[in-house]
Amino acid sequence: MTEAILNEQELTKRNILQLFSQLANVYQNTRNERREIIIQFPPEDEEFSLLEELELLTVNIRGYASQLQSTGQIINTSQAIDQLQTIRVFNVPQIARFYFGSNSKYEQMKSYVRMLDYLRLILLEYLQFQIN
Repeated sequence: MTEAILNEQELTKRNILQLFSQLANVYQNTRNERREIIIQFPPEDEEFSLLEELELLTVNIRGYASQLQSTGQIINTSQAIDQLQTIRVFNVPQIARFYFGSNSKYEQMKSYVRMLDYLRLILLEYLQFQIN
């Protein structure tokens, strides 16, 4: 690998770790909005509520960033790529309805959703570097 590619990979890794840290802080700041969301967005015919769906995505996506932070790598690269490509934050009906249907409310939670999806995308980019 050329030095430029290695530098780009290292920069992407640093961005992932920085975003991972910021995401935890943003989530803490959504406490009041989450309380209101529980009431305003009860589960309809879905198996999981909006917040449960977000938690499932969070565990999957942040789990990869956590692995990178603690070990410096993500194991099972091809499996991780497949999962990150399959996970589409805005393809989850409850999340899409919430994000696009709540107008200018819940801006902190919407920011969290955007950051979570961005983390998914840069993790995917980082992992694709690994296999090429």
